[in-house]
Amino acid sequence: MTALTLSTAAASGLRADAIVVGVAKGPKGPVVAPGAEAVDKAYDRGLAATLETLGATGAEGEVTKLPAPSGFKAPVVVAVGLGAVPEKDESFSAEALRRAAGVAARALAGAKKAAFALPVADAADAGAVAEGARLGAYAFDAYKETGRSGSAAKNGKAPLAEVALLGGKPRDAAYKAAVARATTVTEELNRARDLINTPPNDLTPEAFAAVATAAGKEHGIKVQVLDEKALAKGGYGGILGVGAGSAAAPRLVKLSYTSPKAKKSLAFVGKGITYDSGGISLKPAGHNETMKCDMSGAAAVFAAVVAAARLGLEVNVTGWLALAENMPSGSATRPGDVLRMYSGKTVEVLNTDAEGRLVLADALWKASEDKPDAIVDVATLTGAMVLALGSRTFGVMANDDAFRGSIVEAAEEVGEESWPMPLPEHLRKGMDSPTADIANMGERMGGGLVAGLFLREFIGEGITWAHLDIAGPAFNEAGPFGYTPKGGTGSAVRTLVRLAELTAAGDLG
Repeated sequence: MTALTLSTAAASGLRADAIVVGVAKGPKGPVVAPGAEAVDKAYDRGLAATLETLGATGAEGEVTKLPAPSGFKAPVVVAVGLGAVPEKDESFSAEALRRAAGVAARALAGAKKAAFALPVADAADAGAVAEGARLGAYAFDAYKETGRSGSAAKNGKAPLAEVALLGGKPRDAAYKAAVARATTVTEELNRARDLINTPPNDLTPEAFAAVATAAGKEHGIKVQVLDEKALAKGGYGGILGVGAGSAAAPRLVKLSYTSPKAKKSLAFVGKGITYDSGGISLKPAGHNETMKCDMSGAAAVFAAVVAAARLGLEVNVTGWLALAENMPSGSATRPGDVLRMYSGKTVEVLNTDAEGRLVLADALWKASEDKPDAIVDVATLTGAMVLALGSRTFGVMANDDAFRGSIVEAAEEVGEESWPMPLPEHLRKGMDSPTADIANMGERMGGGLVAGLFLREFIGEGITWAHLDIAGPAFNEAGPFGYTPKGGTGSAVRTLVRLAELTAAGDLG
């Protein structure tokens, strides 16, 4: 992954492939952003005018390359758009810095080193630039033929190898801590992206469980894996029912990070359908190709628990990965079947493509037995949520309005788009079943909310709970933007880590 260093070196004397500067969109044209003063001076204060001549406006995501000034050791200056100039007495937001750094890192694929002279007013800004650069430089080429060097995929470019953050303070404890945190979080987020992008023939439930077990050993996390025999003995009818049609047996994985100074505990539960064909209720053509991403919730939970352990947060965090492959076969669960869940409640399966809520139900009830202070589940659960919120925003539902609000605020703080969604009581009646305690489907309209109401049925009494439906932002089928690549995004990882940090600090509930 891209290496990061804090540097006080002058932009002109630094040996690098490029110098990255920020440019903002002003009322009368592009404006050179703070951090690039030395570069602007070398252009005789004419950098903004030169960029405007080249067509630059300072709009977010814009990249303009031009030859470096005479005397610079780097041959190229890369100007990246930051968006609108901030209001008076305000600075660029952390998210604007993340996105600009991500765009620059992607534009510099193949380069060995770049110096980032973006606006860095404090340690938080340095952390934001570091996050954006490392996330923007991400590439998944594990399955592509490599050249002789082995460093880049054939006909491709290796990710930017090193970033020097100019304006950083390498001896300042706050700056070092910010960059160290960014390094940890982005490493785990990118590991989640790798898992999401891995083909389902290689990432079976068993293989995912093996990855979690290895990470646990490396980072001091206790890992317990329930295989199909243990699941059957324990009565996990939801997970077993979803996995019944596949040759790849299901798993339930528990990851436990404990801190001796912890006063609170969190449980994160992730939907881990390693491939979702829809089962007997087979998905139509055109809807199967990206269903390797249906384990994005479990990937986010896994990454967040490991990040919490690596950061040494003073909170106990348990992660539950509900892993199964949903396939059609002679042994698959049929529409009309009734499953007895781990909680003892029975569920009539009306649609086998509404499988995520079934595996989550077992994991949520199991997580409730530990009586954590709060449970948060993460899932690519419903197409209805994509219709409601689009492809970049996840929905947040909860049994506590204040907790739901705290999650939305935490997501905004780390740069993830979310929106609070209700749990209307009148929609619950649509899941009444004449045969079982509840059906796995209800009214078609408001389907994302119906799914949330279903999950609420499997939360232990008195436990605060929230549900994150990340079906939209979990997998980017369009082109890359900001620091977000095409493919797996790692949605919700940063929100979960921030929740753990806030809980450890006593600032969440």
